[in-house]
Amino acid sequence: MTDKVAVDLSGPAQTMLSTLYLKALDADFERPVLGDQYAKEAIGRIDYDWHGLGITGKWAPMFTVRTAQYDIWARQFMAVNERCTVIHLGCGLDTRVFRLDPGPDVEWFDVDFPAVISLREKVYPSRPNYHLLPTSATDPSWLDQIPADRPTLFLAEGISMYLTQAEGVALLSRVVDRFPSGELQIDFFNWLAIKSQKTQTLVRRSGSTLHWAVNKPSDILDRVPGTRLLNAVTLFDASTFGRASTAFRVAKRALRFLPPVRDSLQYHRYGFGTVS
Repeated sequence: MTDKVAVDLSGPAQTMLSTLYLKALDADFERPVLGDQYAKEAIGRIDYDWHGLGITGKWAPMFTVRTAQYDIWARQFMAVNERCTVIHLGCGLDTRVFRLDPGPDVEWFDVDFPAVISLREKVYPSRPNYHLLPTSATDPSWLDQIPADRPTLFLAEGISMYLTQAEGVALLSRVVDRFPSGELQIDFFNWLAIKSQKTQTLVRRSGSTLHWAVNKPSDILDRVPGTRLLNAVTLFDASTFGRASTAFRVAKRALRFLPPVRDSLQYHRYGFGTVS
């Protein structure tokens, strides 16, 4: 990996470059939220005008708080289910499989568009029990490639909002129907975040369109049979939010009188199947 890798992406896949860059910036903070040194190393392997993104580290907590929260929940799942399968849908260039370093009895699948998977193959090394699936999330057949013989964690970070409600509900239902037990760990935008998408720099610059709004856990529980709520927090309620900058902590106090804004970024965790 001595030569830098060129990048040519568009649409939702392009946003992964911004999130990777923000995680790399966070790694250099005096008090990082995520502290992802793997992300810092990754941007050094990619031939890209990172400064041309026009974003600064002040926005990093918008993404690192979420990622750090799901790291905690994923670790908890693997601690209880040492022999399990992890499906990381919409993995982008996230380095979760390296950060968490799953044990020898974990089968890990990183899933994303073919162009994204091709880029991952050039930027990151392989490792035992680590699989890459190049596919669209809405292709109903890709789940058939994953064995259904053990508890399964389905982790989808930063993807639901790019799906329609019908696509999202169908996807989650297929996961619940295919695997005997496990968890759905997935984040959502509420109605305000979807409605205000034209003001979101990363969305606007990628030319993407956001569709699916989820305002509360019952929106999922009522539409995906077999699920049960384990946890649901917002950006400001996440256990990792305390690591965020002073500006974000001040915003938390200010937004207590504006519930739609405060609840715009939601992190949900659901169980399904038999309880361990």
